[in-house]
Amino acid sequence: MSSFTSSVRAATLPVAALALLAVPATPAPAAAAGAASVPVSVTATVETAPVSHSGDAADDPAVWVHPTDPARSVVVATDKKGALEVYDMTGARIQRVGGDHGNNVDVRGDVVVSADDEATGGDGAMHVYRIDPGTRRLTWLADVPTEVTAHGICLYTSPATGRLYAFPNSTSGRVEQWELAVEGDSVRARSVRLWDAGSAVEGCYADETTGRLYLGEEDVGVWVYGAEPDAGTARTLLDSTGPGGHLSADVEGITAAGNRLFVSSQGSDDFTVYDRTGRAYLGRFSVTGGRAADGCEDTDGIDATAAGLGPAFPQGVFVCQDGSNRTPGSSGNQNFKFVPLQHITAHFDRSAGPSGAAGRTEGSR
Repeated sequence: MSSFTSSVRAATLPVAALALLAVPATPAPAAAAGAASVPVSVTATVETAPVSHSGDAADDPAVWVHPTDPARSVVVATDKKGALEVYDMTGARIQRVGGDHGNNVDVRGDVVVSADDEATGGDGAMHVYRIDPGTRRLTWLADVPTEVTAHGICLYTSPATGRLYAFPNSTSGRVEQWELAVEGDSVRARSVRLWDAGSAVEGCYADETTGRLYLGEEDVGVWVYGAEPDAGTARTLLDSTGPGGHLSADVEGITAAGNRLFVSSQGSDDFTVYDRTGRAYLGRFSVTGGRAADGCEDTDGIDATAAGLGPAFPQGVFVCQDGSNRTPGSSGNQNFKFVPLQHITAHFDRSAGPSGAAGRTEGSR
């Protein structure tokens, strides 16, 4: 079984010592002048095989970039009714890991972690796996019970210490930060932060390039915290579902690639775009039906990378869960769509030069 240790959770935590990782105390920037209110349309070039379970089953994807052959990268995604699924970049399923009811999943390096709110009798746990570059298959390493009923999750590698952290969170609004040490087949886990974000949360993204943790409070908006374990609970609002905001509840997936941050605005069936450094709102896009695949509707999880993934995705990929899988392509059970990243950045990076000029960032994001 798993190898993990828990620590006593401190009631208070010191302020982060590193200024470069601190969250600005000022409000998030206002919308950029001329920001689009009508979404631009992009189309997917690949869709995955449908998940095995019917109904609301597919939820969250995570892109793993192969360390030596990027065209052999994969997308790990959740079938929250009972499996993790691994797809190659053509959308073909290459592995199905049964018994995992993970709602969200994330990856850093060769470590994959899912958040399963049905594990340990309904108290929730993180399932920790390693992905083998040779086979591109997952091997289970450990289960880590959480203080929160783990529903959403994101991972973070600290640029200050190199340590790996996980942020499981719950529909109750509780958020926890765990330090994970994965050595061989052994996993040591230590809880380092626990707080209450308010109402239901799920989507989150921890950004190594800025030291920020973006957390989606589903009916409210996206909050920005510090991602380091000593950052405390101070936060600012990136964007909201309220008056003057650009999001429609539920606020779901959050990710970043190149110089852009993306959020799934589930209620409006589209995705908002922000400057990754300055956090200004830049506009929105929708993934609509094309020749190879239908679009993404009622989207839960998203992921993206600006790393080149071979001829099909030379400047990276954006992956979205589709709540209504129709033709063209496969139809029926829910699945995931792959959009070449430059199809999106072409609409939002014109001031920065040619499409895709953002290039790679730390963590191949």
